[in-house]
Amino acid sequence: MSYSKDDIDYISKKKPSFPINKSLRGYLRAFSREIKLPVSYTDLTRYSNAFPLYNEKGQDTLWESAMYPAEFMQEIHMGLKKIYAILRTDGDLSLLDHLIVDRIDYCTFGNSNPFRIRIVNQFNDNYDYYYIKKADASRIYGLELEHILSPNRIHFFVDQNTLVEDHIAGIPGDTFIQHYLQRKRTNKVRIAKEFVKFNERCFVRLLGDMRSYNYVIDITPDFDNEQYRIRSIDFDQQTYEGKRTLYLPQYFKENNKVVEFCRTLLDANTIKQYQLEEQTLIGKRLASSTVKYEKLMTVMKNDKISSSEKTKKLASDLSKYHKEARFLSLDSMGKILDMHLKKIVS
Repeated sequence: MSYSKDDIDYISKKKPSFPINKSLRGYLRAFSREIKLPVSYTDLTRYSNAFPLYNEKGQDTLWESAMYPAEFMQEIHMGLKKIYAILRTDGDLSLLDHLIVDRIDYCTFGNSNPFRIRIVNQFNDNYDYYYIKKADASRIYGLELEHILSPNRIHFFVDQNTLVEDHIAGIPGDTFIQHYLQRKRTNKVRIAKEFVKFNERCFVRLLGDMRSYNYVIDITPDFDNEQYRIRSIDFDQQTYEGKRTLYLPQYFKENNKVVEFCRTLLDANTIKQYQLEEQTLIGKRLASSTVKYEKLMTVMKNDKISSSEKTKKLASDLSKYHKEARFLSLDSMGKILDMHLKKIVS
């Protein structure tokens, strides 16, 4: 992986939301992703007041804490605790008595305008989060592909136009680059290795817009140092953009410092080794989930999750990259993804 200042000055600022079609909803039901939820996204939009949420440094987080009318509050909180029980214990409601909904935050930016639910255990004050968002087909494909092809398991549920997602823990990428990257304890070679592998994962499954604030770094203490896992937290740009480079985190200026680490600490042969390792792992995951993947692709190939212009552009870019003319005949992002992925891992 070599750094390039390829022209990526354009990226969609506001991606349109794509509806869940009948086929995708059937897939979600077949794999227990669609269930009846006690609270919908629309329910949460009925707050009566909101105030800005600041971090410990007094900076505006661009999140707001929502307040609800008293007659509505108890019903909302009970429903949110039930959703948490569905996420954590497959719906076992026995844990609800000692849990409280401490805060309901609303995000004022981004495509999905999520609500973030903070759940607190009254016995020990431990807290946890999950999110309620507007359901978008692009994001659902991204979440499901992450679950199938990445080393990470993803918990999410859909009910009509409501999407519930588990919280993905980790240090935001921009925060890590600013405050952790130059720590003496940080193992810079391991960070460089993980970024190469993350870069490859995103490209193989065509997940776009992985600027530093759209992923987190999970740090795991090891007996001799630390291990790192980079995880996406934003799946809205799953096979949406037309430029091939927008699916490679290495090309975003927000990731420049990490890319420089890769250039300095890793030679071309080592980078190639890590890319091949990741391709092999993705191939093994695909082999172990072939039925599920093929059912998802059957739906995705016939779904419209981008514009015709972007679809043609990506088909052209990948035709040149793979030196494969068959890409030019593909008329959907699902078909492009399937051919691209199998060209790399098979």
